[in-house]
This record gives sequence, C-alpha cells and structure tokens, in this order.
Amino acid sequence: MSYPEVRPRRLRRTAAMRRLVSETRVDPAELILPMFVKEGLTGPRAITSLPGVLQHSRDSLRKAAVEAVQAGVGGIMLFGIPEQRDPSGSGGADPDGILNVAIRDVIAEVGDATVVMSDLCLDEFTSHGHCGLLTPDGDVDNDATLAAYAEMAIAQAEAGVHVVGPSGMMDGQVGVVRRALDAAGHQDVTVLAYAAKYASAFFGPFREAVESALEGDRRTYQQDPANLRESLREVALDVAEGADMVMVKPALPYLDVLSAVRDAVDVPVAAYQVSGEYAMVEAAAANGWIDRERSILETLTSIRRAGAQIILTYWAVEAARLLRERY
Repeated sequence: MSYPEVRPRRLRRTAAMRRLVSETRVDPAELILPMFVKEGLTGPRAITSLPGVLQHSRDSLRKAAVEAVQAGVGGIMLFGIPEQRDPSGSGGADPDGILNVAIRDVIAEVGDATVVMSDLCLDEFTSHGHCGLLTPDGDVDNDATLAAYAEMAIAQAEAGVHVVGPSGMMDGQVGVVRRALDAAGHQDVTVLAYAAKYASAFFGPFREAVESALEGDRRTYQQDPANLRESLREVALDVAEGADMVMVKPALPYLDVLSAVRDAVDVPVAAYQVSGEYAMVEAAAANGWIDRERSILETLTSIRRAGAQIILTYWAVEAARLLRERY
C-alpha cells in the first residue's frame, strides 16, 4: 500500500503536542500596554473607535497601571492629552503638564514593578497637531524641534520615567535626546527609538484617542510605506546615536521591515501594533466575521515570529491572560 513516508501531521495531533513543538511563543513580559491620560477628567472615558480602550483620569490611570502589573505585562507606554495646546507644545516640557504628572503618579503607584515608558513627541501638545515646531511657512522645523525634544526628555526623566520614546521621526532626535539626558545626570534613562515609523493610514483611531488637532499629514517626516531600505538606514543612524532599543511602527503591514531590522541590529527590537490594527480586529469580531481571541493571539504571534522582542499592543492585559491559559 502506498503511503507518505514523511508525516509532519504527527506533530500536530494534540494541543499538548502542538505546545511542545511550538517554534514561537509570546510571553506577557514582552507586551507593553499603551495608556492615555487626559487632563481634567474625573473618570475614564471610552474611545469610540477603540472599543475597550479608555482615556484615563489620573486616578483611573493609577488603578489601570496596577492591573497591568498584576497581569504580568512587561511595561506601559504613557500618552498625555492636555486641556490646552499651543503652537510650541509647551505642555510637553512643563513639569506640571499632564504627561509628566502622570509619569510621577504611575511611578509612585508601581515603582520598578514594571517598565514605565513615555511618548516623547509634541503632537499631543501642539495646537497644529504636528510632531514638531513649525516655520513661518508651515513646514516642520527639524532642528528647532530637536531642542524642544531635549527639554521634554529631561522633564520626563525628572518625573521618574524609565524609558523615553522619541517618536517624531526628526533627523538626529536620538542623539540630541541622549546627550541631553546624559548632561542632566539621567544616564540610566533608556531610549526606545521609533526608528522606522511610517506615514500610515492605520493611525486613525489613535488620533481620536489623543484628540489630535492635525490638519494635513506627516509625510514629510514619517516614512513612505513603499520603502524598506530607508528603514534600515534610519535604524542604523538611531543605533549609532545611542538608541538602546528600536521600534517599527505599525507592525502587521510591515512584518518584512520588522524582520529585516531584527537581522540588522543587535539591540532589542520592538513593534507597535497600532490603533488601526486593533480596531480592524475588534470591528470584524463584533460582526461575527472572525474569532476574536484567536485573532488577537495570531496577530501577536506573527509579530513575535517576524522578530519583535517587545510588542506594544492595546490588548496587552487581555493577551497576558489568554497566553497564561494557552501555555
């Protein structure tokens, strides 16, 4: 009787066997939870386009940070939403600005029990919604913006943050931030560089979450989705300037970029599963078109398989629970 001599299906017969031979596993400690805190809120507020994600008050943020620690996630990434904005984004460097206050709140609540990260960018704080300062003709002024980033980095470090995440895609941002932190005595603060951040359509729900004032787009400083080699150049520059970790953003549409970056550097590589990626799965699951929990784990596994050692995801706390049940 004829039969196949090689039978790979033997290794798929049971759940126990599949677990035993699994090549890629996601650990809760590799997940980072992005969190939004809005100045002036007295309680958490739902974000319409991100079901299950909240704008937090200071009090609810502290409670959610504790929940994340108890779930075993690796860290949290904080984004601040001020009540008032101005052209220079001055609230970002203000010690009493919402993001710096939130950093102090979370550090006071959880200390070193998790890694506390903060977004280092002006877009949430500027009245025009761009990631940098503008010239009189409306262009983003790269070098003037770098000086603002340096001030913001010091303010976040003095608030106690463990990791700053320069995300504006300004040329030279990592080197300027690193030098500023070192000169101010914050040599131990880690820099997670948003090294390959694309001008993506998948950021839409995030802009609702931070109540973005952006008009136009960010294509003059975020990367063209068509380019991969450019990402490797950006990553190499950031590592040379002192980045401790690098990140690719978004994740799922750029798994090839993520894989190439992983092969190119010897520092930890992160990926941000952005708001649009989250919202698509939630919308399809709400319509009964896909299995929600399986989709969550499958997307995270694909990002891990492509080379991300660290994954920022709005599902971090829920995924940590699902992963414990699975393994």
